[in-house]
Amino acid sequence: MGMSKSKEANHLNERPGFHVWWRLLRPHTLTASFIPVFVGSMLAILDGTFYTLLFLAMLVASILIQAATNMFNEYYDYVRGLDNEKSVGIGGTIVRDGVKPIIVKHLGFTFFGLAVLLGVYICLESSWWVAVIGSFCMLIGYLYTGGPIPIAYTPFGEICSGFLMGTVLISISYYVHTLTLTTNVVLISIPIAILIGTILLSNNIRDLEGDKENGRKTIAILIGRMNAIRLLSILMLFSYVFTTILIITGLLPIYCVISFLSIPKAKKAIVTFQNNDTNVGMIPAMIATAKTNTFYGGLIGISLVLHIFFPFAISVV
Repeated sequence: MGMSKSKEANHLNERPGFHVWWRLLRPHTLTASFIPVFVGSMLAILDGTFYTLLFLAMLVASILIQAATNMFNEYYDYVRGLDNEKSVGIGGTIVRDGVKPIIVKHLGFTFFGLAVLLGVYICLESSWWVAVIGSFCMLIGYLYTGGPIPIAYTPFGEICSGFLMGTVLISISYYVHTLTLTTNVVLISIPIAILIGTILLSNNIRDLEGDKENGRKTIAILIGRMNAIRLLSILMLFSYVFTTILIITGLLPIYCVISFLSIPKAKKAIVTFQNNDTNVGMIPAMIATAKTNTFYGGLIGISLVLHIFFPFAISVV
């Protein structure tokens, strides 16, 4: 059964004041915005072009859009009755902290508005095609839990989040600097896109029973808990195998072997899921999954920086 409010708050290290609003952003998920912008921008440097203000604008706009998406998720999960004060998870600003739902919703639209302003600057300095893609990303961010058929309630949540936050964001981050896009950049984005998708998959594994009761049809629900854990391990393994291929073929510099230092986090996520079947017990597995993407993507970005200062003969992009 559910934990008491006080015990759960203690377990989640929830505190009042500023931390209420900080938790609303779901900060541990925001690296899924930072990492793609970082990697895409480093690839642009390797191609000989980089603009600091564009990089910062892309970074802030991406974080704002993801944070707004998190807020809409919080709002609509509450409206549809998925969240209550005994729910275990990173949400809870409304059901446990008492923030009015309408404030959360309006704050999400405010963040979207700020992202649009930054987007105008980015378009003026690059191309208005960015506005088309950015608007599409914001629409999907809202429809993820909003709208008549929320994407989060379907088997396509992982695909949408991975593709948009991974491949599309890396590609845009590269494009705004270079005004071009290469096949190699898209290929390099694939492991990060997959690992971003696994963050949502891990969340859906933890929430499987509650989501099933509320009519969701996520991948985890359709294939079952153990098969979902197997899928999680396969996706993580494929990311590292694909990275190896990228390194061997010269699309990524040899420095990128340091990205394999993130493998222990991936292993921890899988083992923790296999050994725990309670919501609280699976929280460390979710955290380890998010950290896998953070460490992997961060190390890839650092590897590209190393290649900038100490290049090998091979070309990355």
